Amino acid sequence: MQLTGIIKVKKEEQSVNDKFRKREFVLTENSSQYPQLISFQLTQDRCSLLDQVQVGDTVVVHFNIRGREWTSPQGEVKYFNSLEAWKIDRNSSGPSQPMEQFENIPTTQAQDKDDLPF
Repeated sequence: MQLTGIIKVKKEEQSVNDKFRKREFVLTENSSQYPQLISFQLTQDRCSLLDQVQVGDTVVVHFNIRGREWTSPQGEVKYFNSLEAWKIDRNSSGPSQPMEQFENIPTTQAQDKDDLPF
C-alpha cells in the first residue's frame, strides 16, 4: 500500500530492547475535506529512511498493515494495528524521486490486491 502526504512529525529513534529499534512519524493526508493525521513506524535499519526528509516535505510512504493480539494479565484480549513503512519517496511536482529503499521485501497476496472497501 502507499499514501501521499506531508511530513508533520518526525520522532527520534527508540531502542525498545537490545535487538529492536523503531522510529515513528506522522503524515498529514489531505485528499478529503478533512485532513487525516496518519502515524507510521519504521523498524530496524529502515529507521534511517526518515533522515532524508524534513517536516513539511511531501512524500509517498509505502507500507504494510500489521496486526497483533495481546492478552492482559486479567485475561482481556485486545487487538492492535500498526502501519509499518518500508520505503519513502519524495514527491515533487513531477514523478516521485526514489530514496533509499530495501529490496527483497516479502509480499503477500493482500499487498498485490487492493480490494479494501475504503
